[in-house]
Amino acid sequence: MDGLTISQARVQYGQVEAVKDLSIEVPWGTVTALLGPSGCGKSSLLRAIAGLEPLAAGSISWRGRNMEPVPVHQRNFGMMFQDGQLFPSRNVSGNIAYGIAHLSKDQRQQKVNDLLDSVGLSGYQNRSIDTLSGGQAQRVALARCLAPHPELLLLDEPLSALDRALREELLITLRQIIRDLELTVVYVTHDQDEAFSLADQIVIMDKGKILAVNSAEEIWTHPGSKAAASFLGYRPFLSAGAAAQFGMQIPTDSQLAVAPGGLKMCPLGQGIAATARDLRVRRGKYLAAVSWRQGNEVYVGQAEAGLGMHLSKKRTSQAVGLQIQRSETCVVPVLS
Repeated sequence: MDGLTISQARVQYGQVEAVKDLSIEVPWGTVTALLGPSGCGKSSLLRAIAGLEPLAAGSISWRGRNMEPVPVHQRNFGMMFQDGQLFPSRNVSGNIAYGIAHLSKDQRQQKVNDLLDSVGLSGYQNRSIDTLSGGQAQRVALARCLAPHPELLLLDEPLSALDRALREELLITLRQIIRDLELTVVYVTHDQDEAFSLADQIVIMDKGKILAVNSAEEIWTHPGSKAAASFLGYRPFLSAGAAAQFGMQIPTDSQLAVAPGGLKMCPLGQGIAATARDLRVRRGKYLAAVSWRQGNEVYVGQAEAGLGMHLSKKRTSQAVGLQIQRSETCVVPVLS
């Protein structure tokens, strides 16, 4: 394959298996996001790709070449960490030029200038590292990572330490750089927005294994399992009988998973009868915890409604109607 191939990879720390016989492919020129909760093995896998962690079993190949015997510094992979790990003794220019010492002084300076332009820090060449904001430091770390023109870019939670507004700003910058340079990227994150914004392919991991792998477009509507759907925020999960209450027919060995925002409150008498509690207003909408019965089963979830419904925030609970937005659901096997 013309890209990265990971086959039955296992990463082990003593008796603890951080990555368990995992296999994925990252085609050349694409972005794959490793998405999952803390401790699921995604960073361990990234470090194994970089050569920073040995494989206990399996193999990692880059463009058909087995990487196991190749030292870290000869892989031509760039890796950026969560905290950037800049050198405090070097200024911005010195940090970025660290990996391109083989170039002439003029070539190094031109490369530094070009990279600072690309990350939006033109003119920062002589700035001290301790004068940079968190966002600026991460931009410098990205420029340093890109300076040697790596064949494969490995990013380990590079934006997680930043606030939401700055994260979204840097995400735009990163997406543009990846597109302009036609990079092949493996991106580790626990943030779904980052993964779906950047990735061509998303791999959902948990406990060292793959829960789901698919394109960013397909994995939301076809997560494939209850565990993967749950990680993406789907809930509640309705039986075939409960789904039928809402006019949706699914196989009896399946469950209807409801995406965030899929439950809609409506006036009593429409939809099915439910009880709304903990009513609040957020971003121009009512949000409430809702519950309803289907036979002996009690279902709970979070529902929303437009402010025009005129609900009362002063009441502990109130009766509402409940509907499901069909387009905000998916079907998963019961045993998954």
